[in-house]
Amino acid sequence: MSKWLCILILACATAAHAAPQGTNSDDMDRLLADKGLLTRLEDVSHKVADKAHTVADRASDLVVNAMGFLGVPYKRGGNSAETGFDCSGFVRAIYQQTVGLVLPRRADQQAASTQVIDKKELQPGDLVFFNTMRRTFSHVGIYVGDGKFIHSPRSGSEVRVEDMRQSYWQRRFDGARRVAPTAGTQVGQVDDIK
Repeated sequence: MSKWLCILILACATAAHAAPQGTNSDDMDRLLADKGLLTRLEDVSHKVADKAHTVADRASDLVVNAMGFLGVPYKRGGNSAETGFDCSGFVRAIYQQTVGLVLPRRADQQAASTQVIDKKELQPGDLVFFNTMRRTFSHVGIYVGDGKFIHSPRSGSEVRVEDMRQSYWQRRFDGARRVAPTAGTQVGQVDDIK
C-alpha cells in the first residue's frame, strides 16, 4: 500500500512540474484521471480508512470485552473467568477471545513481544505496564481511555478499572505497548485476522 502512495506522490510531482504554468485544478484532475492515478489514490484512501476503522473496532471490542469481566476475582496463575485471573492471564484471555491473538503468559514476556509506544500515544486496547513487585514489567493492564486502565490487581481483589494518574500508578509506570495486528505471527495466533 505505501508503494502505491509513493508512486502517486512521485507521479503528481512529475505531472505538476511538467504542467504548463496556467494549468488549473480541473486540468490536473483530468491528467490524474487519464493516467489512472485518481482511481488508485481513491483505492489507497479507502484501504487506509478501512484499516483505521478495523483498528478502532478491535480496540473498542477489546475494551467492551474486558469490561464484561469486572468483578472477576484475582487468582495467581489464573487465566479464566471461572477460576479467576492474574494480571497477565486477564490480558492474555481478553486478547485471545477478542482478536484471536495468543500473547505470552507473563507480563514481562508480553512487554517484550509487543511494540513500544510513548505514553502520549496510548489508545484504548493498548497495554500498560507497571513495576509492582520491585521488578520491571511485573504488572500489566489494558488501557481503556481517559487515563484509565482495566486489570486484575492482586490477591483479595477483583478485575477493576483504575486511574493511571493516581500517584501509586504514576510512580510504578514502566511503559506502554501496542499489540500490532501482525503480532499474531510473532506471539501465536488462534484465528486468522482479517
